Amino acid sequence: MPIDPVSLIHKKLDAVYRSEGRIVFASLVRMVSDFELAEEALHEAFAAALEQWVKDGIPENPKAWLISCGRFKAIDVIRRRNRFEKSIPELSLTMDQEVTIEDWDESRFKDDHLRLIFTCCHPALAPSTQVALTLREVCGITTEEIAEAFLTTAPTMAQRIVRGKSKIKLAKIRYEIPSVKELPDRLDSVLSVIYLEFNEGYSASFGDVLTRPNLSQEAIRLGRLLAELLPDAEVLGLLALMLLNESRREARSSRDGYIILLENQDRSLWNASLIAEGKALVESALRSGQGGAYTVQAAISAVHSDTHFVEGTDWGQIIALYDLLLSGMESPVVELNRAVAVAMRDGPEVGLRLMNAILDRGELTRYHLAYAAKADMCRRLARNDEAKAAYSMAITFSRQEPERRFLEKRLKALD
Repeated sequence: MPIDPVSLIHKKLDAVYRSEGRIVFASLVRMVSDFELAEEALHEAFAAALEQWVKDGIPENPKAWLISCGRFKAIDVIRRRNRFEKSIPELSLTMDQEVTIEDWDESRFKDDHLRLIFTCCHPALAPSTQVALTLREVCGITTEEIAEAFLTTAPTMAQRIVRGKSKIKLAKIRYEIPSVKELPDRLDSVLSVIYLEFNEGYSASFGDVLTRPNLSQEAIRLGRLLAELLPDAEVLGLLALMLLNESRREARSSRDGYIILLENQDRSLWNASLIAEGKALVESALRSGQGGAYTVQAAISAVHSDTHFVEGTDWGQIIALYDLLLSGMESPVVELNRAVAVAMRDGPEVGLRLMNAILDRGELTRYHLAYAAKADMCRRLARNDEAKAAYSMAITFSRQEPERRFLEKRLKALD
């Protein structure tokens, strides 16, 4: 049966959009200095590609082709809005030269992406808006997924993002990577964005897949680039944390798509080179004495990687690191993770008491992993009715299909 060329082009464009779409968008934003115009030009460029690539074939550099096309589509959009003459002087600052596909290289794309992250993390914006706006516009994470990460509602998050874009436009914030002197003012938000992008790639909030590798790989790439610009202890700590977690990717699910918990993973599948690199970075960050929350979390991941068997894990050291983490920040999620570590050291009954105390405060009432952890403690204690109730709550609040399958399998096993 002959292969439909249109279908092939569709698949290629889908793959390019998932892996490169936000990088193309970042370059267009730099050119037109307008989020909405760049978004419109992006979609028109992909629509044009669908038509043009069927006739001419897939270009050698699809990403560069889309940026070049999007640039001209942006000018077309302005013409259609009947304000071409008014807007073209501003656009001429970045669009005055003829651009060919060969003009674009990988370093330009990388710079554009990081430049847009720093723009969205400008101090003029509220910290929560900085992170939400960047995740939506730069990383392409949906409003619903961002709301899930912030434990809030999608309409609330949508309003926050709209306000952020309006502020950038009204304040005429420039799309640029700040000077080294200005970097510290934006660093916390930039690190938060990169880490949240990694987390969304490492364990997707929604959908049919457990992971979204393009997001976690892009976060690691940005972490490396940022470490070159500013080798701050927390930058190194974050990069170490991402590398150490990424090292476990191949062991986190079975061939049929079922989740494998950390304690049950085949650690021979962990990536030794990523572990070695991550450990070296976290040791460097710790030696500086300037590390913060990311560095401590990376140290926790490093302890997990020190042994080939879960039984050999130094849970006392992990608990001590969680105590250190909590001394500098209040986080019910960190408390929950600490409770799991305590349960591994002192038994499920002790862990369950800590988890119930956290849930009773009402801060994690919609957090599915809190109920999943409680259910696991109850299951280990043979308190099946409580375990069933907790698993049911976890399933209710889970938005990811592989997690739901895992939880439903655990729930059925209790019968």
